[in-house]
Amino acid sequence: MKRVLTAVLLIPLVILALFKAPLWLFTLLVLGVALLAGREYLDIVVATGLKPFRALSYLFLLGLFVACGAFAAMVNGSQTPVYVLAGSSIAAALAVLVVLASPFVYLIASMRREPLSAALADASASFFLLPYVGLTLFGLPMLRSYENGAIFILFMMLTVWAGDTAAFYVGRAFGRHKLAPRVSPGKSWEGSVASVVAAVAVAWLLFRYLTPIWRGLHSAGLVSLSGYSYYMRSLGNVRPDFPSATWWMAAVFGLCVNVAAQFGDLVESALKRGAGLKDSGALLPGHGGVLDRIDALLFAIPTGWLLYVSGYSTYFTSRGILIS
Repeated sequence: MKRVLTAVLLIPLVILALFKAPLWLFTLLVLGVALLAGREYLDIVVATGLKPFRALSYLFLLGLFVACGAFAAMVNGSQTPVYVLAGSSIAAALAVLVVLASPFVYLIASMRREPLSAALADASASFFLLPYVGLTLFGLPMLRSYENGAIFILFMMLTVWAGDTAAFYVGRAFGRHKLAPRVSPGKSWEGSVASVVAAVAVAWLLFRYLTPIWRGLHSAGLVSLSGYSYYMRSLGNVRPDFPSATWWMAAVFGLCVNVAAQFGDLVESALKRGAGLKDSGALLPGHGGVLDRIDALLFAIPTGWLLYVSGYSTYFTSRGILIS
């Protein structure tokens, strides 16, 4: 019951933030999630017997999101003054430089560790926070900055949630063959297959009905023509239309995102099991910690971004049609 109630409360807030928050505020919200997930990750590291560099980890995570916000502003800044873009470019370059230097900073800091044999492990575990939590969540503001990126993120999340829900209920009812007993004894092959089927089915429906979904979101005040190109806005009385994805392209999207999400879930389970923990935290009733809730997305987001830039952006680029 707590699991359902928490989801009912959180999902509308996530959707509102995704569609209505300005890009800078959305980036700050994602940073907040990253910091909470990062704290839980570092708690897992501590539970394994290591001593991570907490202050440095939070500092580098913040630096990464400075780069994310600056770069996303440039991507979304066709109407932004030149001096603002120049400042954003400098901020992004400096932040990226700091992040690239982070492993060397960790190694220098680790020289003071006792015993010295723990230096490499402590530095490595601390640095892993950046690619595992930072760079993956980095993809959300980046995707959001693209045309109809918010809808693409919504599709990705719905695909992940559909697979997760199917795996949970089918696995509980029919699961007989263990998927990865050393890592997560509760997961079964039956649940995993059901997860793939549900994700592919939902992805097919979402891509098939993208245009009416956009119009429904527009009617609800969540999307508008203001995010479209100057040419689209200049046409005046225009209703957007979107290219149709073939069934197999939709299926590939659902399959790739789902498989990545399942690996993300298993990886976090392995980290917790290695540390002797059941949950990464207790912030979300019925769901455990923030990291427990986003573990699948940490692998699904970069996968979705790769799909978007490799050709799926075409299906989210509108073709305007005049309304008589």
